[in-house]
Amino acid sequence: MKQGKNPTRKQKENIRKAGLNPDNWLIYKNHGEKVSLVHRNTGTTRDILKNNR
Repeated sequence: MKQGKNPTRKQKENIRKAGLNPDNWLIYKNHGEKVSLVHRNTGTTRDILKNNR
């Protein structure tokens, strides 16, 4: 499992806009326009856009 960090307030807003629960996701890579997330419990990964509209 990748080790993630807790998301900041702005990152939590972007995670919510992507339709995910920010309490369940950690940030493991923050690059360019994409943010890579890892699920706290299952270890699955997902990429979202930073400015998700």
